[in-house]
This record gives sequence, C-alpha cells and structure tokens, in this order.
Amino acid sequence: MENRFLVSSSTIHNLEIAPGIAWTPLADGWRSVAHLPLLILVGVTGVGKSTTLALLEAAEPPVRQLPDRRTLADQLITKVQLDAGEPVRAVTDRAERFDYTRRYREQNPGGLAQALSQLWIDPARWPQPLCFDGLRGAEEVGFAAAHLPAARFAVLDAPDVVRVERLLGRGDRFDRLAATPLSANPAALPGLDVPGVDALFTPEEQARLAALVAQGNVSADDLRAKVAIVVTERQNYDPAAAIAALQRLAPARTVVVDTTRFTPEQAAEQILSEQ
Repeated sequence: MENRFLVSSSTIHNLEIAPGIAWTPLADGWRSVAHLPLLILVGVTGVGKSTTLALLEAAEPPVRQLPDRRTLADQLITKVQLDAGEPVRAVTDRAERFDYTRRYREQNPGGLAQALSQLWIDPARWPQPLCFDGLRGAEEVGFAAAHLPAARFAVLDAPDVVRVERLLGRGDRFDRLAATPLSANPAALPGLDVPGVDALFTPEEQARLAALVAQGNVSADDLRAKVAIVVTERQNYDPAAAIAALQRLAPARTVVVDTTRFTPEQAAEQILSEQ
C-alpha cells in the first residue's frame, strides 16, 4: 500500500509514533486505522474536548486515545520542513503551526484526517474502543467521512466567546502566540484590539470579554492573546461548516453536543450511548 505521508528521511519512515502505532505496518497482524470503528472527536480549541475525553477514558470499558492532533501535527510539520528543505525544528507558536498545517493541506486536502487514515496499529497493544482527538473544519471531516467508513464522530461545540473564556481559565502552555497582531481600530476595547474581532464577536460579546479586564480578572495582554488564538483558528477552521458537512455526509454516524448546555458528564454519556 502506497503511503503518501511518508517523509523523505528513511530514519523517520519506519519509526513508531507511539508503541504499536506507525505510518506503515511494522509486523504481521497490524491493522489500518482506515478500517477500524474509531471514535473521532471534532471541535476547535476550548469546546471541552479534553475534559470529555478524560471521562471517556474513565468509562467501562475505557476508551483509549490514539496519539492526538498535536502529535500528528508535529509529524506533518516535520514533513513540510523536510520537503521544503528547511531545518527540522519544533514549532510551538499557534499561528506558525496553523501556517504549517495549511501548507500540508495544499498538497493533502484531507489535512489531519488524511494523515490519520494512514496510521497502522498493533491491535494487541491497542484494543478497542479507540478514540482520536480530534478533527476540525469541513475539509478534514469530509475526508474522514469518506475514507474512514467505520468511524463515528462526536462533535463538541461552543460559541467563540465561551471558548475565549475557557482559554483564559485553563492555563495550557500550548495556548500561546509568539506575537499578537494589533488592529488599527482606536475604539477597540482593552484586549480586543485584534484584527478580525468585529467579524467574530458581537458588540455585546466584546463588552462581556472587556469586562473581565475592567474587573481585574484578567490582563488586557492575556485576553488579547486568547482572542487572537480563537480568531486565527477560526480563519482556518469553520465549526459550523464542519457540523454541516458531517450531518450531510455521515448523519447516522454523528452526534453533536453543545457543551454550554450539557455538562462534560452528560456529553460523555451522549457520546457513549451513540457507539
């Protein structure tokens, strides 16, 4: 089977991503992820995937998580760097990571879903049920719906303003941009002087976020950084378009959960009941 994802370095070619998981079958009996009944979480940053996933992993039987989106994105970034003749280096800045994954999608329209479909696993080390966290955007979920016919999709959704609030409270070291762009709008509220804010947040939502600064709950710099992450991500992935694509292409295999209406426990229960 041809694997178009394999990078140009033979040292990476046959390396396991994790014990029992690789881009090619490393032993007899390994199975392609493309044919497994995989649970795929779908959602952008701050919708509650990590909390829900922890509950799924504590279920009986436990749902086992494959190497997640960040891990696969690291692999894609390495591939883009090698193919472009760039030095291989770690990329932690969110905006720069978005740029690298965009460059990967230019040659591989399925993006992370295309990479996921090319994984092979040792079923002795990775018994069912298995989960992948996670896919984003209409292109990725559309590819997954077509090329992962046994997969089921659990979409977690939340408004962008709620996502910013959650990012402010979670303290994830991954939630960073090397530089936060500033808008030229002199009337912008503190922490909301980021290009693209007006297209994403209503005036009421902007006032709601700015109040966090006025009340001393967060700094303007911290709010600006989290708003910039959400704005940048939404420029690359449209949650509504992803939901519409799944409801059109795989309605019987898709459950959508609004995480502002349901607790993580209720979200996990809904997801498990659909499996």
